[in-house]
Amino acid sequence: MLLKFLPVFSTALFYLLYYLISTFKFDVQINLSAIFYDFLLQLGVAYILFALSKRVWIFLVIQALVMGILYVGNAVKISFFGGPIMPDDVFALRSLLLILEGWRFFAAAIPLAAIASLVLFNFTMRHWSAYLASLTAISLGITLVYKPAMILEPLDKQMEYSVWDQRSNYLSRGATFYTLQEGARYFASADTPPDPDDAQMAAERLLSAVPAPKPVAETKPFTPRNVHIVLLESFWDPNELKKARYKQNPLAPDFRKLWKSAGYSHALDPVFGGYTANSEFEVLCGFPIVKDNVKFERQLLNAVPCLPHILADKGYRTVVSHPNVPVFWNRVNAYRNIGFQTYWSIQDFVLDDMNREFLSDVSLYRQVMEKISGSLDTKQPILDYIVTYFGHWNYPLSESRPNKISSRSEIEEVSTYANTIYYKSRELMAFLDQLRQRDPDGIIVVFGDHLPFLGENFAGYVDSGVLAANRSDFTPAMFKFYVSTPMIIIDGKNGPVKFGSMPLYQVPRFLLNLLNYDEPSIMDYVSPLPDMRVRPLPGLHFNLLKDGKVDLCKEPPYSEPCQKSARWLEDVTVVSNDLFIGRQYTRPKHAPVQKIETVPAEVAGPPPVSVSVPE
Repeated sequence: MLLKFLPVFSTALFYLLYYLISTFKFDVQINLSAIFYDFLLQLGVAYILFALSKRVWIFLVIQALVMGILYVGNAVKISFFGGPIMPDDVFALRSLLLILEGWRFFAAAIPLAAIASLVLFNFTMRHWSAYLASLTAISLGITLVYKPAMILEPLDKQMEYSVWDQRSNYLSRGATFYTLQEGARYFASADTPPDPDDAQMAAERLLSAVPAPKPVAETKPFTPRNVHIVLLESFWDPNELKKARYKQNPLAPDFRKLWKSAGYSHALDPVFGGYTANSEFEVLCGFPIVKDNVKFERQLLNAVPCLPHILADKGYRTVVSHPNVPVFWNRVNAYRNIGFQTYWSIQDFVLDDMNREFLSDVSLYRQVMEKISGSLDTKQPILDYIVTYFGHWNYPLSESRPNKISSRSEIEEVSTYANTIYYKSRELMAFLDQLRQRDPDGIIVVFGDHLPFLGENFAGYVDSGVLAANRSDFTPAMFKFYVSTPMIIIDGKNGPVKFGSMPLYQVPRFLLNLLNYDEPSIMDYVSPLPDMRVRPLPGLHFNLLKDGKVDLCKEPPYSEPCQKSARWLEDVTVVSNDLFIGRQYTRPKHAPVQKIETVPAEVAGPPPVSVSVPE
């Protein structure tokens, strides 16, 4: 008889344990008002598992692991990135496991493997309660997928929901309740291809806001020049941390000099602390990221005339270099769909200078220069896109790179990151000097993909007062700071360009303008609105106005600029869905681009000028 009450006692014990860990270790405390209903829902899950279990001790292990992922896993995600686990994170799990090394990999993989194995091993249908549990679980799953509104609408009516503040949503619901509600919201609000009329109307509204083209007599002919784009992993200026009191400037002096000549220009990135692929999507395809998912993973299904595709049509050789496993963030498929002809990944580089598992930038730059030297010598125009790998948390250095920077901060990452930037900025400048000498007319873009992780709950930033510990307490200026990284655009012999703070998705159009490209392109749909630059973030956006002020647009009622930018973003989202996952009714006509190739590791010299592989 007492055995029937085991799930009550075990759920209470694990709930208390994980609540204390979440509160005192990660400073993530579920509201007391949410605990009762969240506990009841978790208790229901426990009884379903219990009814389907042959052995009691295995049930307890499974319950401990599942609740640990829900409550401690969400606390870890919130402390690192400011928000809880979202449904799309399930699709990012493969990429997470690919990047983890050593004990971190096993810490993430073993609980997941253990849950799956134990559930299968312990599964039974020997009692009527098992059939009832199965019926309940299957019914809930079908409702969640096919009729999510039946779950979502009553829950949203009973609880306040903030589209931009997922941390507060989590704390006011608890892990189990939040997972159910956001799971239903995921299926209810999934992006779908628009119908032709909606896509065409949105496209027309966007194009009507574009300034009239210059008279033919005033336009200059398209001028092919090499384009070099360097994405710098977690690249940022640590000097923004005034309380760190670094004894030496982490940034290379010649980088700061070059950056100053560009007016200390910044990129406005779509992400913080991770999800590099979203910054890649924006800088290559010219459309903004508006949701908390990885665009490369499931939202780039079509071949689309992004920047690599457009330049390939103009006779460019389009190559991408990233010394990581090729399938990470679905890059093989994504790079092919946006027009890259050649993709050099980890097997195509000699791993001769490593910072733990990360190839150093200096080695990456040297090997890329060797690979593209044939195009530079023959004057064939090239789009050379480099994604650096060195700079990932937790910022390891090799023995050949001793620490040079110290700080008074008690937060470890404040010092370790500064030492990473010390080497990263100097290796970058050596490469830029070589590249500008070798290709003086080339266009060069270097930018940080996102701000670095500096301790749980933004600790390194909070210490210097530049961010609050909770996103719900961010000021408009903090939201701008949260996504601002250094970006320099060098226009060949004309030198660095001053452009202020530019959303990353506006870079492709900017580069095409430098090349005097005046044909229709998908970037025309996202031409900047007059007197403002719009930076979407999951659940909100802000406008950088002409006078430098930040107009933060969270929830209606909106200000007049926010109303204008919100309508614009709605149309951009419709056209984006049409282009990337839909029937492409709004796509400008372009010739087909060649298929991508991952080059065998044994290829040492420059690859062929034109690469094509069969289906």
